[in-house]
Amino acid sequence: MLGKGKIRDITDRVLALSTADQTEVLLLGEESGLTRFANSYIHQNVAECNAELRVRVVVGKKVGVASTNDLSDEALQRVVETALTVASFQQENPDFTSLPQPAPLSKVSGFVERTAAFTPEARAKAVGVICRLAREKDLTASGAFTTATYELAVANSLGVFAYYPTTLADLNTVIMSDDSSGYADATSLDVAEIDPEAVATEAVGKAIRSRDPQEIEPGEYAVVLEEYAVADLLLHLSILGFGALAVQEKRSFMCDRFGERIMDERISIWDDGLDPKGLPMPFDFEGVPKQRVDLIERGVAKAVVYDTYTAGREEGKTSTGHALPAPNTFGPIPFNMFMQPGVATKEEMLASTERGIWVTRFHYTNPVHPLKTIITGMTRDGTFLIEDGELARPIKNLRFTQSILEALSRVEMVGETTKLERAFLGAISVPALRIEGFNFTGTTQF
Repeated sequence: MLGKGKIRDITDRVLALSTADQTEVLLLGEESGLTRFANSYIHQNVAECNAELRVRVVVGKKVGVASTNDLSDEALQRVVETALTVASFQQENPDFTSLPQPAPLSKVSGFVERTAAFTPEARAKAVGVICRLAREKDLTASGAFTTATYELAVANSLGVFAYYPTTLADLNTVIMSDDSSGYADATSLDVAEIDPEAVATEAVGKAIRSRDPQEIEPGEYAVVLEEYAVADLLLHLSILGFGALAVQEKRSFMCDRFGERIMDERISIWDDGLDPKGLPMPFDFEGVPKQRVDLIERGVAKAVVYDTYTAGREEGKTSTGHALPAPNTFGPIPFNMFMQPGVATKEEMLASTERGIWVTRFHYTNPVHPLKTIITGMTRDGTFLIEDGELARPIKNLRFTQSILEALSRVEMVGETTKLERAFLGAISVPALRIEGFNFTGTTQF
């Protein structure tokens, strides 16, 4: 790791080199190890040490961005000159107001020393637990175990300087037989909270139980969605419409619906980068402090997230601390999302379902109609027919085409516990859901 002092020296040098009206420096540092396994043995160990520096310059209302991972004096001079050249060729953006001013930051602890010190041998030992259990059951294991440290620093010529170190441990596996598969994962700041035996037991159990899957007709079914599948739905909502730019460009499902109930009243969704139960991050990629934003409150559309640019386009708005790294065409996105748990166990969800489908997770989901939140994808790694409150038999995977808003308007039960799932630049914490009426539109051969 570079450390706060060295990074401050680098950002100060870059700011001093720039002749722009305003300048921003973003530094992303990473030291990571990745152990991949397939066919029940480790086939790759990757170690990466990198630091990416991005410079954003503002000349009048023209903005230019350039990046480098060379931190030499010559490279720093060159990346500033490149950003200035890029800006000179840009058209003026009348909506751009300014880079953000300094603001007090909350203290968040996201760095766990034992995660940072975790070795390839320790990752191999954890992977060995999974592979051995799979082989004992005549199954094959594949997956990956990542441990990493990250440094994020943002500085600008208006006086912003923000620095945050954090860690990550993430283990996932797919266990397979000739005609079945099972999945499990675990994510945490603290590698000690990753239990490889529990991950292995869950995935192996699904692979055994889903052997010899049978076909069923597509149609509308009640579903029990495990947390893996629910997190996928929330990830799509975050991208499709929980950001201010999507609303401003009239492509968000939240447009003209603030204050309206758009989901079941059991559903509350918020974003909170300061919550230690997630993967916390105290500021965004502009150095603006994170704010908790209640997106959906008891089913009612309440708010979306802002960065400095989108806040400047609306009178009375300020950034909520959700900027992505520049250049950014997506606009602000929530990436520390939580869904309120309920009171039901998954066993109670199962017992209450006369006929339906149990879904472990989704695969290859893609948007079809953003405004209606219609997405399509496949079930995967443990799909079962429910009859009379029990898992009757494994079934072949199904394609679904479903509006997320409609699905979340048909929620019957919400799980009493939540699971943390790694997501784009952050994590999503969700419970399982029982939904009455989920649209499956096609079958598969596996």
